[in-house]
Amino acid sequence: MACGGFACSKNCLCALNLLYTLVSLLLIGIAAWGIGFGLISSFRVVGVVIAVGVFLFFIALVGLIGAVKHHQVLLFFYMIILLLVFIVQFSVSCACLALNKDQQSELLEVGWNNTNSARTDIERNLNCCGFRAFNPNETCAADCFRTQQCKPCAPIIEEYSGMVLRFVGGIGLFFSFTEILGVWLTYRYRNQKDPRANPSAFL
Repeated sequence: MACGGFACSKNCLCALNLLYTLVSLLLIGIAAWGIGFGLISSFRVVGVVIAVGVFLFFIALVGLIGAVKHHQVLLFFYMIILLLVFIVQFSVSCACLALNKDQQSELLEVGWNNTNSARTDIERNLNCCGFRAFNPNETCAADCFRTQQCKPCAPIIEEYSGMVLRFVGGIGLFFSFTEILGVWLTYRYRNQKDPRANPSAFL
C-alpha cells in the first residue's frame, strides 16, 4: 500500500508517539539520575523536568491510543494540544538561538540571584564561588572555599551558556518540526476511512 494510505498514516503516528514516550521517560530518568548522584538538589528544577516528562508522556499516550483505535475525539484533542505545544516550543527555541552574549549574561545573573539551591549546585559542581566576584565572607559549597582561592562562576557559566543555548534551541527546533508533522499526520489520519470497517460508515 502506498504511504498515503490509512495503514501508513496509522503506523507513522504510532511511531511518532512511541518516540515521544521514550523522550518523556528519558526526561524523568535524567531528573531521577540527577537527584540520585547529587548533581541536582533543587526540587523546583527536578519538579519542572519531571512535570514536562509526565506531560509529554500523557500527550504521547493520548496520541497512541487515538491512533490505534482511530478515535476521533482523542485525535482531535491530541492535534490541538500538539499544535499549542509546537507554538510554545518553536517560540522558545527561536528565542534561545537569538540571544546574544549580553542578554545571556543578564539572564544568568537574574537566575543566579533568584535560585539559592541551584546556586549551591553550580558552585559545588563547577568549583567556583560567587557570580561576578569571590567574597570570602559568604558561604560557598565549592571545595576551593577551604583554601579561599576560588574563581567567580560567571566566566565559567558564560563560557558554556552559548553552547548550551544553541544545543537546547536546536533540539527544541527539531522536535517542534516533529510536532507539526504530528499535527499534519493526525489531521490527515482523522479524515481517512479504515478499509476494514463498513465502507458506508462515517469515521
